[in-house]
Amino acid sequence: MVLWLCIFAFLIVLTIAQYFLNKHKNQLVANLNGPYPFVLVGSVHKLFCLSPQIKFLKDFFKQIIHFRKIWGKVYRIWIFNRLIIAIGDPKVAEVLLSSQTHIKKHHLYNLLRPWLGTGLLMSDGRKWFARRKIITPTFHFQILERFVEVFDQQSDVLVKQLEKHCQTGKEFDVHPYIGLAALDIITETAMGTKINAQSDPTNEYTRAVNDITQIMSLRFLNVPIANDTIFSIVCPKIKRRQIECIKTMHSFTIKVIEEHRKALKDELQNQENGNHISNEGVESKERMALLDVLLQSTCEGKPLTNEDIREEVDTFMFEGHDTTTSAISFALSQIARHSNVQEKLYEEICEILDKEEDNCISYRVLQELKYTEGVIKETLRLYPPVPVIARELLQDMSYDGGVLPAGSEILLGIWLMGHDADLFPDPEEFRPERHLLESSDRASSFSFIPFSAGPRNCIGQKFAMLEMKCVIMKIVQKFKLLPLGEDVKPRMNLVLRSDNGFQMGLEHRKS
Repeated sequence: MVLWLCIFAFLIVLTIAQYFLNKHKNQLVANLNGPYPFVLVGSVHKLFCLSPQIKFLKDFFKQIIHFRKIWGKVYRIWIFNRLIIAIGDPKVAEVLLSSQTHIKKHHLYNLLRPWLGTGLLMSDGRKWFARRKIITPTFHFQILERFVEVFDQQSDVLVKQLEKHCQTGKEFDVHPYIGLAALDIITETAMGTKINAQSDPTNEYTRAVNDITQIMSLRFLNVPIANDTIFSIVCPKIKRRQIECIKTMHSFTIKVIEEHRKALKDELQNQENGNHISNEGVESKERMALLDVLLQSTCEGKPLTNEDIREEVDTFMFEGHDTTTSAISFALSQIARHSNVQEKLYEEICEILDKEEDNCISYRVLQELKYTEGVIKETLRLYPPVPVIARELLQDMSYDGGVLPAGSEILLGIWLMGHDADLFPDPEEFRPERHLLESSDRASSFSFIPFSAGPRNCIGQKFAMLEMKCVIMKIVQKFKLLPLGEDVKPRMNLVLRSDNGFQMGLEHRKS
């Protein structure tokens, strides 16, 4: 009896403490709708409605659309002592993303810290501003122009790998092939080295990248094992594999950095000795990888250390591999299932390449593929690789309609806005033309932000768009994509995936 009285008293004290701790926050979000918060636990039951791991519950994306209909485009959910604000309103999104203050990533991103350290994706404050300033020149169009050759060559390898699926009459999953091609591209452009993942998918580094991506995705949506201690106890084998993968990737990156640093030192030494004369020094190299730029950069007057460079190179590898793979795979699936779109796409490719000698692919050619760009943008609207942007507010954020309190966890629904009929009429229809007629008003309304927006937008979005154009162009030029197999079943994850893969068929185009 005494024990139960103690427990009861403890719960009362906890309830009173929670009330006073959250009183200010509750006052600020009193104008927002949301599920009823029960004492102590809040609306924790709503998490079960959204868990992609629970198969018998409603589809995740249908459920969040249902939430929007009930509570509006900005609503609040209390989960125990945590205040979560879901945003599907472009005007509020603009306030958040345009801010130089509200740039702190959600704590869930800490899962990636053992792999990525505190590079551009994970850092904030002074370090983030410094790194952003250093890396921005890497994506100047003159450097991107030199990367087109890599896109072209690796896309040709991809096409050869896909040949075996022609005229078999059977569907196959294109995602693994795109993933290996994207890995080859990002490794060569980020580190200036080839790993030949497409021809040797079993090499140690390729396996490590693929395995760590799966492990992080598993932990991202399983709240208990997001905690490192619980993960170590519950999944010891997977934890060991995570450590092995990170060690393999770090060792590989550091080795490449040291090789490039030595080459740079030797080049400069040769110039000083008069053995090699060059007006442009090291920058005369035909193509510079990301780490070559970082090796020549300084922060507060000091050169970046190997660890500094590794953080940024690994960050670029992460952001430029899985996201691009997702986008291209979804795009190919949609092209295969919309014959009118595929025909227009093919006609544009033929028309533009016919003007070029030897059908040569160049930066200018990729820029001219406007309908192809529309196809990619429409894919990104329907299937954004990063469906949600998550931030934590360190200060109160005012917007037209209220104030979001400091300490709130913000979930900005990129996928949700892309499927909003108020912003995109007939949102479930795949219509690339809507982006060709895109008005400047929409462009500034933050309704279409697959690469995020504002100061923390995706620094490599031009790189990604060129890569996607080149890969899609090469495949559509060579093959007719067939609507075989099941349609995609989008699955919420660290990067958007399909539960049943990306099934399609191929046949050679008649010359």
